Amino acid sequence: MNRHLLLLALCQGLFLSNNVTFIAVNGLVGLELAPLAWMATLPVAGYVAGGALATPLVAWTQRTWGRRRSFQLGLLVALVSAGLCALAVQIGSFALLTASVFVAGYFNANAALYRFAAAELVAPSYKEKAISWVLAGGILGGVVGPNLASATRDTLDRPFAGAYLALTALALLAMVLMQFIRFPPLTPPGEVAKVGRPLREIARQPVFIVAVAACALGYGVMNLLMAATPIAMAQCAHPFSAAALVLEWHVIAMYLPSFFTGALIKRVGAWPVLVAGLVLNMVCVAIALSGVDLMHFLAALITLGVGWNFLYIGGTTLATEAYRPEERTTAQAAVDFCVYATMTLTAFGSGALVTTGGWQAMNLGSLLPLTLLGAALAWIRWRRPTTAG
Repeated sequence: MNRHLLLLALCQGLFLSNNVTFIAVNGLVGLELAPLAWMATLPVAGYVAGGALATPLVAWTQRTWGRRRSFQLGLLVALVSAGLCALAVQIGSFALLTASVFVAGYFNANAALYRFAAAELVAPSYKEKAISWVLAGGILGGVVGPNLASATRDTLDRPFAGAYLALTALALLAMVLMQFIRFPPLTPPGEVAKVGRPLREIARQPVFIVAVAACALGYGVMNLLMAATPIAMAQCAHPFSAAALVLEWHVIAMYLPSFFTGALIKRVGAWPVLVAGLVLNMVCVAIALSGVDLMHFLAALITLGVGWNFLYIGGTTLATEAYRPEERTTAQAAVDFCVYATMTLTAFGSGALVTTGGWQAMNLGSLLPLTLLGAALAWIRWRRPTTAG
C-alpha cells in the first residue's frame, strides 16, 4: 500500500457509492416514472449500456491523455449527469432520467479501470494485492450508498431527487482526490510506443476468454439479482429501509473479501478462487429460492457479494496474463465492453423478469449463465492442467 494506491482506493469507494445509490433508487424511480412497469429498470440498463458503448472512447482518452486526465473527465461527466438526474425527477421526465444515466455510462466505464490502474502503481509481484486493495475501497460505497439514498430520499419535494443531487458532491470530492494521484505513463518517457497484437488475436487466447467469462457472467448474474432486489422486496411488502439494509450488506460482502482475495490468488492461483466464486453464486440462488423473508434476501445477497468478489478479482487477475504492456488499453476496454454488454442485458432483463415472472423466476434464470461459466472454468482447467491459475 502506498499513498497513491490509498487515494485510488478512496476514489473507488466514491465510485461505488455512486453506483450503489443508482442501484438503490433507479429501479424505484423508474417504476414511478416509466409508462409501463416492465420498463422500470431501463435507467439501470441505460447506465451499463452507456458504459459498454463508451469503452472504445475511454480506451482512446486513456491512451491520448493518460490515466489521470481521463479519470477526471469521467468524474466531470458524473457530476453533470447526476445533476440532470435530479432535474429529471423534479420534472417527472422518464426520458431525461434514462438519457442522463446513459451519459453517466462514460464515467462508469472510466472508473472501472481503477482496478487495472492499481496494478500499475506497484511492483508487478504485488499486482494481485493492489487490485484487491483498490476494490476493497468499495466497502465505503457499501456503507455510503444505501445510507445516502435513505437519508436524502425526502430532502426535496420529489422522492430521491435529493439522492441524485448528493452524488454531485461525491463527484467533486473524487475529483479533488484524483488530482493528487500520480500514475506512471502508459508509454515510458523516451520509449517509442509499440504496436500491439490485434484484438482478435488477444481475444482468441483461452486465458482471455475465461477471464472475460468470469468477469462478465459473474457481474451479469450479480447485477441481475441486485438490480431487482429493491423492486422484489417492495413486491414482498418490505419497506425501503429494509432494501437499503440488504444492499448495504451486499456491497460490503462484495468488497470486504478484497482484503484477502489477492493474497489468496497469489497463494493458490486464480482457478480455485474462480470455482469458489461460482459455488457461492449457486448457494445464493438456493437461498433465494427458499423464501422471501428479510433474512432470505439478506443471506442470499451477502453470499452473492462474496461470490462476485472471487469471480471479478480472479477474472481481472487472469486478464492481466493475456496482454502485453502496449496492449493494455485495448485489452482492458475489450474486457469491460463484455462486462457492460452483459450487465445491460441483465439490468434490463431483471425489470422484465421481476415484474412479470417474479423473484423466483429470476433466480432460476440465473442458473443458465452460471452453467456456462462452469463450462468455461472446466475448459481452462483442461487446457492448463498443471497450472493452479
